[in-house]
Amino acid sequence: METEAVLELLTRVSAEVVEPRFRALSDDEVHEKRPGDPVTVADREAEVLLTRALRSAWPDAVVLGEEAYAGDPSLMQQYATAEHAFTVDPVDGTNNFIRGSADHAMMLAEVLRGEVVRSWTWHPQHRVSYVAERGAGAWRNGERLERAPATTQPVGRTSNRAWAKLPWGELSPLQRTWFSCGVDYPRLVEGEADFLLYRGQTSTSHRGMPWDHAPGSLLVTETGGVVCAFDGEPYHPQRLPTRGLLVAADPATADLVLGQLGDL
Repeated sequence: METEAVLELLTRVSAEVVEPRFRALSDDEVHEKRPGDPVTVADREAEVLLTRALRSAWPDAVVLGEEAYAGDPSLMQQYATAEHAFTVDPVDGTNNFIRGSADHAMMLAEVLRGEVVRSWTWHPQHRVSYVAERGAGAWRNGERLERAPATTQPVGRTSNRAWAKLPWGELSPLQRTWFSCGVDYPRLVEGEADFLLYRGQTSTSHRGMPWDHAPGSLLVTETGGVVCAFDGEPYHPQRLPTRGLLVAADPATADLVLGQLGDL
């Protein structure tokens, strides 16, 4: 399936099952997978349609969907060892979606031999698409994306409330993210932040999951940015980060922030 055809699939599924539910969800269409982790009928129906189409086009690929993983955690191991795989995030920023905020996204990423090679992000309410291909670049609604250099005092954002309260030395105090990786990464590329900090995987959380970070990681690296673990190792889409992830607009910003991370 060509890159444009996958984007058309994403927007078609959005129009069929996600957009009609925006600000129209009934109480029985919202549930919790676990305390504090909501899922809607839109998430579930969109993932089924996207997964079915991907498996039809690539029968041998592993498709790791956020909702499928919630029902079958063993799917993560299949994905982690797959030669060819896709990640599916049917509605990223589900809490935003439920609250009626336009800041949510639908995301897909293709992983081949341990590298993200293509990614697609669609903002249904903003009518904006982001597409990236490894070695070829990134585009916003078909126009080539280029990221300007970060400011001399980089502006950072984090979804972690505790981190936002810490002193950051040479860096400006951290602001909060948009609470959707599918919104955070594109806004960094567009210059609304210079770096992002995310918590990693812990025994009590499911942060740093591939469907959240694989799509945006390619968008950032194809515009000259850096996505890495807190020890500086490049992001790997088939491994779960432990301490956390740093997303930076450029290598100089990444080096500056890594030097300030300390024991986080």
